[in-house]
Amino acid sequence: MPLKLAEMRTFERVAAHESLAAAARELGLSPSAVSKQIRALEDRLEVKLLHRTTRRVTLTQAGRAYLEQARKILGEVEELEHTVRGLHAEPRGTLRVSAPQDFGRLYLCEAVGAFAAEYPHLRIEFEMTDRKVDLVDEGFDVVVRVAKLASSTLVMRRLGRCERVLCASPAYLETYGAPASPAQLGSHNCIEYDYAESNAWTFRVGGRRQAVAATGRLRANSAWALRALALAGQGIALLPRFLVHEDLAQGRLVALLDDVLDADLEVMALLPPGRAVAAKARAFVDFISERLRSEPWWERSPAARRPARTRARA
Repeated sequence: MPLKLAEMRTFERVAAHESLAAAARELGLSPSAVSKQIRALEDRLEVKLLHRTTRRVTLTQAGRAYLEQARKILGEVEELEHTVRGLHAEPRGTLRVSAPQDFGRLYLCEAVGAFAAEYPHLRIEFEMTDRKVDLVDEGFDVVVRVAKLASSTLVMRRLGRCERVLCASPAYLETYGAPASPAQLGSHNCIEYDYAESNAWTFRVGGRRQAVAATGRLRANSAWALRALALAGQGIALLPRFLVHEDLAQGRLVALLDDVLDADLEVMALLPPGRAVAAKARAFVDFISERLRSEPWWERSPAARRPARTRARA
């Protein structure tokens, strides 16, 4: 690899790990060699890219700007080399994937393992987090999101639909009663979700959309935690049906206002804009899309399953 690209790649790995030593181990270099490359890059650019302390390495403002463009360039170089070598049928390099914690744990971990077995020359970095990651700035190749997504410059591939359900435990409902309408939620303890786009729950009543503020004395940053709190009788939670379908079937949780709730989400795979989708990302999305076709996680019940809907793609 030419010197400038080698320095760029080294810088990108240091930024990803926030550590010179970790980057050195991955690249098979000594920490002093990595440090020398970073100094040479900063000297040539005449700007400081990294703040170094004894514990970690962080990016300067210039470093963040350089990293964004460096990842684009490195990705394009990698794709160009694969194209020239005719390796589209067997992706290589590093694939960085992000997915929500609970959806990833239930439906993607096993799929990532199977994908890795099928493509042994591909390095996979799989991050599960409920925070809203920035695909471009953080250098991901594929981001799976369960959300209502606005129009975007990102390439989007629809994987399916995720129904959500308002639910509470029988013990909670015995104590506080069940809300007969969305307006009555104001007198209930609604468990809030940290990463929600809004604290309002939406309904469709009489053909009109109605938003109700979901407030209470409990708040959590994962759907799994929301489920646990609801099971413990601590309030009403809005949860993906794939996470609570067994609880509903076995009576541990009770669905509320199901006939008027308007809270379904899309399961989407997002890919970087501006160039042809990399072979490794395309292969991964095709792989998980095929595996998810047989999953019933977005359906209300077995009787409601419609194959045409589960196989829709963007």
